[in-house]
Amino acid sequence: MEKQRVEETVEIIKREIRNYIDKRTKLTNHLIDARKKAVEEYRDDEDKLIEFFDHEKFVAEESFKAIDRRFKELNILQPSPYFGKVHLKEKEFNEKEDIYIGRFGITDENAYEPIVVDWRAPIASLFYAGKLGEAKYDAPMGEVGVDILAKRQFIIKREHLLGMFDSELDVKDEILQMVLSKKAGEKLKDIIMTIQQEQDNIIRQPREKTLIVDGVAGSGKTTIALHRVAYLLYNYRKILQDKVLILGPNNIFMEYISTVLPSLGEIGVRQQTFKEFALEILELRDVVDFREYMENVINKNEDFVKDILFKTSEEYINELDKFIDDLNKQYFKIEDLYFDKEIIVEKDTIQELFKYYNSMPLFRRSAKIKRILFSKIRDVRDDKIREIEVWYKKAIADLNNEDKDLQEGDLSYKRKLKIRETIKNVIESKKTLNWLDNESCTELYNELNRNKKLTIDDLAPILYLKIKLEGLKLSDEIKHVVIDEAQDYSLLQFRVIKELTNCSGYTIVGDKNQRLIPFIGEAPMDNMNKVFDNIKEFKLNKSYRSTKEIMEYANKYLIGDRIVPIVRNGKKVVEKEFNNEKELVQEIDNTIHNLRKEGFDSIAIVCKNLKESKIINSLINKATNVKILDREDIMYNKGEIVIPSYFAKGLEFDAVIMISDDYTQELEDKMMYVMATRALHELYVYKIK
Repeated sequence: MEKQRVEETVEIIKREIRNYIDKRTKLTNHLIDARKKAVEEYRDDEDKLIEFFDHEKFVAEESFKAIDRRFKELNILQPSPYFGKVHLKEKEFNEKEDIYIGRFGITDENAYEPIVVDWRAPIASLFYAGKLGEAKYDAPMGEVGVDILAKRQFIIKREHLLGMFDSELDVKDEILQMVLSKKAGEKLKDIIMTIQQEQDNIIRQPREKTLIVDGVAGSGKTTIALHRVAYLLYNYRKILQDKVLILGPNNIFMEYISTVLPSLGEIGVRQQTFKEFALEILELRDVVDFREYMENVINKNEDFVKDILFKTSEEYINELDKFIDDLNKQYFKIEDLYFDKEIIVEKDTIQELFKYYNSMPLFRRSAKIKRILFSKIRDVRDDKIREIEVWYKKAIADLNNEDKDLQEGDLSYKRKLKIRETIKNVIESKKTLNWLDNESCTELYNELNRNKKLTIDDLAPILYLKIKLEGLKLSDEIKHVVIDEAQDYSLLQFRVIKELTNCSGYTIVGDKNQRLIPFIGEAPMDNMNKVFDNIKEFKLNKSYRSTKEIMEYANKYLIGDRIVPIVRNGKKVVEKEFNNEKELVQEIDNTIHNLRKEGFDSIAIVCKNLKESKIINSLINKATNVKILDREDIMYNKGEIVIPSYFAKGLEFDAVIMISDDYTQELEDKMMYVMATRALHELYVYKIK
């Protein structure tokens, strides 16, 4: 029966695909015909023709987007139409029914009931609910009570049913094991069928909430965030379409996750690093790059670290507020406004204007007052011109007929001179208002910063100055923001994002144990109530990424909460010491060779910093061809790479070879935790004695 249903569903999908090909062809032909007709009809009216094409372009784009999105969804669904089923009985109607859950929904055009329900639909939450028995889901008309009688999970590949499991609680271990045992690249896209109840609960939280998710490495933070975006877009598309921003840690990570949203049928989501987001607004270029920044942190450049500690502290926010307050009080030295050596606006009046517009940011206020004073200058100019015209007309009228021919030209020349003098006075008067001009916020900040080279920690303060002094607003409206690797953000970065976007909801995910950037006092992620409203916090301790053996090894570097590994056993972590570089290189070469034979696609040799990475890369490349990932703009897909610890954050690999050292301090412990938790299946820890 289930096998037959898969075949029937696949046939319906194929039919729908043919329908959408036909729809796309018809729309294209309709547009071509409409354009020909419009060209004929409006041949002599260019404005109407342009107006028609503008409107038509908008309609065509929207229609094409809808058809194209659905066409892509159907093609994604065809090989695997659904992954789960809930057998339930609605309490109100007492009728039993089967709900099949898939990546996207399918409704046969000849039937009312859906054949497959989209995983994001409210009723689909029953599939992820904890246990059989009484449950409820949110419907448009309110909560609906049901009895869950059974849950079943399917493995469908290439249009064939390969297996199925009846499940009473969460996602069946067999399915979870199968997905988690996959290679790194495949695993990200298969998360929907393995979402656990605690993860699903976060994904389906109300749109207006600010979610703070602190989760251990491998707890699914990133996939939760991305699936929440897909869930929100599905349920609030009219509000959120093209208005979602994802902020990630670096471009390597952004490229790594770039396929996830398209695989969920979502495109048009803006994805940037915080640095890109800030630089786009500030139009700056000369900023210390991520690699140089992290090298200074990891190699403990004392002055650099001291600067970070200060600039990411609350004390620095207070200093900026004091700086802004001082500027408000004394930046502008107010002067009387003169026109032709006469005071036309006294400085006390201008002072009153500054007080009157006190609610406006300082530099917007000064620009507003400048416009008011320019208007006053124009009024005086107009009065002067009128006086000249009155004088000229009277002078002409007073001339007798004999003098008229002789003196009219002379009077006209004097009139022109007087007007020219008035215009000169206008220019001079406007020049005297140069005291209302201001430096750019970047220039002001550079003075405060003693003209040191700017780093990522300077971008939030400059944006903060622009918000407070210029009333900076984003040109594009943003309705929801996702912040990944949020543990690396300062409180000021969070404040700036909040003030610029002013969203009603945020999804903020991170792992405090992975913060390699030093800070003073409490971790910024513990202080979110100082920035955001309507907060709901979640703690995730279960790790789904690595084997039990790898997670138990990583646990020894943690202070406080330990990782709870889900039961996926693997090989023991291999720890070895070597007498010299030659022995180390030989072992790395042997390990890579064996891992390749096991069929692993992604193997990373993770080092502490760039210097170590370059040394290891030059040594092993004599025997094995391995790339080094030493820049943010290098895109990694699969293969063997050498990578510094800070570029590896957020990524995962089938196997990891850690180049270790006798690290003892907290920073090194966190770094070892980050390095170890990149491995999915096998971990090797090598060091020279």
